[in-house]
Amino acid sequence: MKFAVKSLLVASLALASAHALSHNHESALTSAVQSSERDAKNSARDTYRHPIETLEFFGFKPTMTVVEIAPGGGWYSEILAPAVKGHGVYYAAHFPADSEVGYYQRSLAGFKKKMSDDARFSEVKLTEFAPITHLDIAPAGSADLVLTFRNVHNWYMGKEKEGTLSAFKAFYKALKPGGTLGVVEHRLPESRSDDDQKSSGYMKQSYVIDIAKQAGFELVATSDINANPLDTADHPKGVWTLPPRLALDEQDAAKYKAIGESDRMTLKFKKPL
Repeated sequence: MKFAVKSLLVASLALASAHALSHNHESALTSAVQSSERDAKNSARDTYRHPIETLEFFGFKPTMTVVEIAPGGGWYSEILAPAVKGHGVYYAAHFPADSEVGYYQRSLAGFKKKMSDDARFSEVKLTEFAPITHLDIAPAGSADLVLTFRNVHNWYMGKEKEGTLSAFKAFYKALKPGGTLGVVEHRLPESRSDDDQKSSGYMKQSYVIDIAKQAGFELVATSDINANPLDTADHPKGVWTLPPRLALDEQDAAKYKAIGESDRMTLKFKKPL
């Protein structure tokens, strides 16, 4: 009887501890998303990007080692860096310092300034990423979660045809066995020509899944968290016609604002054990 009571007590304490840990994980993410320190323009886009739902779908926990690919100006970094700070590790695999592309240099400089000026970024580990040339995004086998948001089309449209597969192989190398790759990308209807992927900024979901599998990943789940049925993906200047870019400036701006941001696939992959 004493043994049974003791076992029940241990089980109850373990369950309580698990609930508390789960609550802390949710609180860290929610606090980061709802923080008044976030850029107001970034927060305004939550309605299209669904950061809490997206990261929860990918299995994000603050105790993880997380790698974000090409964080750019830091939209997701404003959430990930403070959520992970003091609990896990956050690698920002940014543009290479030796890049000759002016936009890349300006973006990297802006991100470095955030790291030096903003306490939320004080524990960020900066690495470099570019398909083919800069693939050491984190120590091999160290990451629990690799995230890439709306980047696949850039690699596909790049000069190197092998760039997309090379990128996914780099993610595979960085992840621990059993680790997760989360992908969000502008979605091209499967009925459209493959040629539309070359310049529109939209990608077929079947292509992204196939390239991930070629790199060794297993597809775990798909989600329509970031779907937008109003987006027909056939705009004059591709995906950039829509907000936030509005590539046509004021021409039909009301029409494209009414559509909102692009229809996006949300895919969860696993590196096999």
